[in-house]
Amino acid sequence: MEVFAEFLTKIDNPEHRARTEEVLTWVKTKYPELTPVIKWNQPMFTDHGTYIIGFSVSKQHMAVSPEEAGVIHFSDQIVEAGYKHTKMLVQFPWNRPFDFALLKKMIDYNISDKAECTTFWR
Repeated sequence: MEVFAEFLTKIDNPEHRARTEEVLTWVKTKYPELTPVIKWNQPMFTDHGTYIIGFSVSKQHMAVSPEEAGVIHFSDQIVEAGYKHTKMLVQFPWNRPFDFALLKKMIDYNISDKAECTTFWR
């Protein structure tokens, strides 16, 4: 995806870059109706102009942000799966397989919950 190309080149670790590209490509393939964008220097996907999911990377993990409502909604599942989270994001460690099932639940929830949303954020 061309829109994320520059972001990906800035990830120094080739394994982290490959994982990030895999996840972003998965989202675009699974949800072709979502629009890939870069905002605040981070890759995100939107639907009818509203935020659905965003990503960031650090040395220890890839962070996925389903907004605070998404973290609250899935908090028990996030903890049960052994992931750390903050108020706004879930940390997916690089040293574990990526949990696409949990990501799918978060995206599906936001698409449904924000179907009538007319603003970028909730």
